[in-house]
Amino acid sequence: MPKVMIVYASLTGNTEECAEILEEAFNELGAEVELVESVFADPEDFTDADIVLVGTYTYGTDANLPDEIVDFYEELEDVDLTGKLYGVFGSGDTFYEKYCQSVDDFDEQFALTGAVKGANSVKVNLNPEDEDRDNLVAFAKRLMIAFEN
Repeated sequence: MPKVMIVYASLTGNTEECAEILEEAFNELGAEVELVESVFADPEDFTDADIVLVGTYTYGTDANLPDEIVDFYEELEDVDLTGKLYGVFGSGDTFYEKYCQSVDDFDEQFALTGAVKGANSVKVNLNPEDEDRDNLVAFAKRLMIAFEN
């Protein structure tokens, strides 16, 4: 049974809802799941997991990382996650030019850790609708398949 750790930052609750959908999906797939808000997480904690995920929203018109996940982001590049699978998800608003930029930023940051991308990132416009739920469940399934292979 793989151990999955999901770290997330959420302002409006949208990204938290995505994280909870993933938690449930991974549980149903037989994984052991730990869900942690970014302010209580340390990137070193990822070394104890098999599949590591970050969920974040993107803040403001300049597409900034949220304040509460900046330290986690900066410290992540110094952690050796060789042999781990990673995935990134998040919510944003298509109104902004740089839609879900923080998701892309974390995808690039994970590349510095030696972890392997297990599935393409999932971006959700505002709050997750039925299609987004389906995409998040499929995301979890792809990560589990990648782990098993």
